[in-house]
Amino acid sequence: MNQNLFTSFNVPVILGIPLVVLIILFPITLIMPSNKLINNRLSSLQQWLVQLTLKQMMMVHTNKGRTWSLMLLALISFIALNNLLGLTPYAFTPTTQLSMNLGMAIPLWAATVFMGLRFKTKASLAHFLPQGTPVPLIPMLIIIETISLFIQPMALAVRLTANITAGHLLMHLLGDTALTLMSIYMSSSTITIIIIILLITLELGVALIQAYVFTLLVSLYLHDNS
Repeated sequence: MNQNLFTSFNVPVILGIPLVVLIILFPITLIMPSNKLINNRLSSLQQWLVQLTLKQMMMVHTNKGRTWSLMLLALISFIALNNLLGLTPYAFTPTTQLSMNLGMAIPLWAATVFMGLRFKTKASLAHFLPQGTPVPLIPMLIIIETISLFIQPMALAVRLTANITAGHLLMHLLGDTALTLMSIYMSSSTITIIIIILLITLELGVALIQAYVFTLLVSLYLHDNS
């Protein structure tokens, strides 16, 4: 069991060609625009969720920050669909890869920082030195604030990776336990299966919450720099 514990996190390969790009792009095909004049219930629900999400993230932003609305909406949809994709049987979860999450976090964080340095130079640089700081503490505080600034994208990526990976590992361990108990004591395996079903329900919520948290933190970084 220990040898196969992390097998589900390996990037699938066919004929030596990684399929991670096709897997990442697959959830996007699930969002199909409606060509009908009258929306059905699914499209109405989708529009309501979009409006609710944008309202929650954009109400504190200025007009310049609201220009990121479409990008943030695409980001939360992309992460949520990839997280949910990993809960299907025999599926690969792209968001368990730290390299992919860093690839999303670093450019978005850098864009917000550069935006702040361009349009709010004084305010952005003022974050490195709070007002009223004693003179002897100025060098130390500047170093600490600089380190905390560069840690932000890593915190974004590690948080998403750790939460999604932990849930998948727990389901994997409980699944192996249920299979083992099934051949020994049936009632114990039944209890384990019920726990797995409850855990899957919890993971559905975690998948959506982590997508929202990732996008919300990017939105907060944007608010601080716009």
